[in-house]
Amino acid sequence: MKRKLILASASPRRKEILEQMGLAFTVYPACGEETVTSADPAEVVKELSFQKAYEVAEKVKEPAFVIGSDTVVSYEGEIMGKPEDEESAFRMLKCLQGAVHVVYTGVTVIDTESGETILNFAEGTKVSMYPMTEDWIRAYIRTGEPMDKAGAYAIQGGCMPYIRGIEGEYSTVVGFPAARFYQELLKKGIDL
Repeated sequence: MKRKLILASASPRRKEILEQMGLAFTVYPACGEETVTSADPAEVVKELSFQKAYEVAEKVKEPAFVIGSDTVVSYEGEIMGKPEDEESAFRMLKCLQGAVHVVYTGVTVIDTESGETILNFAEGTKVSMYPMTEDWIRAYIRTGEPMDKAGAYAIQGGCMPYIRGIEGEYSTVVGFPAARFYQELLKKGIDL
C-alpha cells in the first residue's frame, strides 16, 4: 500500500524527525481554525491532529497518507500550548521548573484514497525539570526560542540543562512520537 506522504504541519521539528526516520514526504501545512471540545490533554491533541490531517486531506487530489500532529504540555491538569507573549511564557516556565509535567503529542494519518482515518492516537511522555531562577527564565525567553513551543521550552534546545529526566519517548516531547507512529502503522500492515 504505497502512498505519497504529506505532513500537514509547518513545524521544523516534525519535519526533522520524519527526515531522521528516512521518510520521503511533502510539507503541506494546515492553516484552518482549531476547535477543541475536550479538557483532557490526550483527547485535545487527538482532536487537533485530526483537524489538521482532515483539512489537508480534503485538498489533496492524489493517493496519499496525510499526517497531522499536535503537541501540548499538561501540568497539574492545565493544558499549556504555545505562549501568547513573553509573560505567558514566563508563567509557564515558572510552573514547570522544579516539577514534573506530561507532554502529549497526537498523531492522525488519513488515507486520501479511501478517506479512512488510519491512525488517531496520543502519546504522553513525563518530563522532570530542575529548578530555574527567575533571571534564567527571563534570559531564556529573550532568546525567542520558547515563543513557538508548547509549554514555552525546547527539550532539544536551550532548556536542555534543566531537563532532569524523561519517562517515555523523547521524540514525543520534541513534537512527533516517531517510534509509536511507525509501530502503529506496522500493526496496520503499512511499512513506510
